[in-house]
Amino acid sequence: MSSTTAAPETLRPAAPPAAAGNALAGTRTLIRFALRRDRIRLPAWVLALALATLSTANSLGTLYADPEDRAKAVAGVDTPAGLAMSGPRHYLVDDGLGSILSHQMLGFMAVLVGLMSVLTVTRHTRAEEETGRAELVRSAVVGRHAHLAAALSVAALANIVLALLLALGLTGLGLEGVDARGSLVYGSAHAAAGLVFAAVAAVTVQVTAHTRGASGLALAVIGGAYVLRAAGDSGGSDALSWLSPVGWAQRSYPYVDDRWWPLALCLVCAAACAAAGFALSVRRDVGAALRPGTPGRARASAALTGPVGLALRLHRGTLAGFCAGMFLMGAMYGSILGDAEDMLGGLDEIEEALERIGGSGVVESFASMVMVVLAVVAAVHVVMAALRPRAEESAGRAEPLLATALSRSRWAGGHLAVALVGGTAVLASAGLGFGLAGAASTGDPGLVPELLGAALAYAPALWVTAGVAAVLYGWFPRAVRAAWIVPVYAFVVGYLGEILRFPAWTQNLSPFGHVPRLPADDLSWTPLALLTCVAAGLVGLGLAGFRRRDLDLK
Repeated sequence: MSSTTAAPETLRPAAPPAAAGNALAGTRTLIRFALRRDRIRLPAWVLALALATLSTANSLGTLYADPEDRAKAVAGVDTPAGLAMSGPRHYLVDDGLGSILSHQMLGFMAVLVGLMSVLTVTRHTRAEEETGRAELVRSAVVGRHAHLAAALSVAALANIVLALLLALGLTGLGLEGVDARGSLVYGSAHAAAGLVFAAVAAVTVQVTAHTRGASGLALAVIGGAYVLRAAGDSGGSDALSWLSPVGWAQRSYPYVDDRWWPLALCLVCAAACAAAGFALSVRRDVGAALRPGTPGRARASAALTGPVGLALRLHRGTLAGFCAGMFLMGAMYGSILGDAEDMLGGLDEIEEALERIGGSGVVESFASMVMVVLAVVAAVHVVMAALRPRAEESAGRAEPLLATALSRSRWAGGHLAVALVGGTAVLASAGLGFGLAGAASTGDPGLVPELLGAALAYAPALWVTAGVAAVLYGWFPRAVRAAWIVPVYAFVVGYLGEILRFPAWTQNLSPFGHVPRLPADDLSWTPLALLTCVAAGLVGLGLAGFRRRDLDLK
């Protein structure tokens, strides 16, 4: 009898030697996978940003058709408050439509492009680690830097496509003062700012172990950059503005000087932050973070033993950030309230829009228009909070809780309670900031309670928004993202619709369209009571659906 054994040369290595030391192995495959996952999300972002800019440029061509109108527009924003809201004074040396567009839109759009870039990077890095998918993928032939490289590549691709769409679209409008060279600089400024904030997110995802924390840190950097830019432009201190990537993008001066070298600063900063992100990623384990988690209390507080307390604990960071941000946003709008008549007077389209709103003067009408913007941003928080149960369920954290004596209605109701009350608190913060700054700029202390009450009048509309999200979560959990249609539609018809003269019936399709336009209108309790009843019915319907359907089990 004899036995045979396998020859040593027949053994094969587990992975190809060529890929064993390649930290970027699999990046191309992950890029394709990320593009496949974001086949709807990213095109929606890019098209929305491009169309918003193109529609605004086209509206400016109508609003400022005559040189006299453009001169009035330039003179109206040449105040510290106006420059803080728009950009550096150098744009005002040219009263062409291109310089007006860049002055009024570039800083604001840079923030939105940064938001798109941050969410893209965190979605394909930290979110993958938090859900455990990154560890599974890395068990194959995938380098340790592949996820971050793929995420940055997808964000860069989205920014480049946006830049090209803006350059081609603005050139094709054929507006006076909007040429091809300036349009290319304008689009490139958006891409450059987006690359900086994508690279910032590459650093923040290394710091914290949670997607929301990483996004929050990066968004705080965006907010700080905008505040530095606003402080520098309003105070005449270029030194502060030069500390901000938003300030760098604006100082390319599209349609005025068409400078490229400030955008090079954005690229250098983006490269440095990206390199830092890659370097920091090797100092931690997959799923871990550079900032260690702090141990909690040995025993939970009494508040955490209930569903509302637990939900508030999960939402408190986002809620606090929104309250602080909305207070500052309201204060920024309030700071220009005293100059509203000088800024908007003489512009026929704007005056007609304000007349349709009503009110005894430009200040009241302008405040009513701003209230729509503040309410829509508050609705963003409401949708985020109302959809948090879906994230908890998808991550598998809801199942252990609901396996106890905790009922489904109490668990989901806790999150909805935070969405309803928290949204009202966000509104109050915005109204308070608007009122305090408005009272300071106009010298009328009565604006504080008036504008605070005007903001709180939109609370029932926010509750309806939460109710729509609850119905989608309860009955159609795979379609919960459709809840974002409510705030987006409200902004389009409530703010842009007044200027672009949308039909009156379009307002009736939005819950925000039924709220009295305070302080221009008189307060009417009937629509607010009806909206509250509709919200209660939607919340009840959503909870009934959640009780009847199966959970997504992990």
